[in-house]
Amino acid sequence: MSSDFIVKLARAAGVASLLVVAGVLSSCQVRPLYGESTGVKAKLASVGFEDVGTRVGLEVRNHLIFIAGRGAGEAVNPKYMVSLSVSSALQGVIYLPSSDTSAAARTTVTVSYVIKQAADGKVLKAGSRATTALVDLPTQEFAKLRAERDAEDRAAREVAELVGADIAAALSR
Repeated sequence: MSSDFIVKLARAAGVASLLVVAGVLSSCQVRPLYGESTGVKAKLASVGFEDVGTRVGLEVRNHLIFIAGRGAGEAVNPKYMVSLSVSSALQGVIYLPSSDTSAAARTTVTVSYVIKQAADGKVLKAGSRATTALVDLPTQEFAKLRAERDAEDRAAREVAELVGADIAAALSR
């Protein structure tokens, strides 16, 4: 075989593989999640959130209402209902043996959620998300309590963003 034939064969194989890759990629559809054609904005505006019992749960729920309603508040007649189960835990990470306390900690907020259709109770999606916020713990008791609360609030906002994205993705289908 001559080297010209091998070069032509390699070039033809390269062009063929490029056409195959272009054909495969053209079948992919990438759409913006909040685009007008998906209708996600309208569906998110019709989501209701069940009440939760804890302060951290209320932070998550309030932020989810803000995300879903785009600042307009909760839906009056929701088409979809989301039930939330929120827990938070504080764990010390740097132990100071001299004072028998922790100098730093991490707060983890975990949310389990179920998205249902309000009309028939059909489950659209169920899942769980967790986020961690780090906190420095001062020696003053009130400052320590406030730092823990701020860390819980930060983690609650972050986990609400994740759950909100999950809800939007579930409603876009």
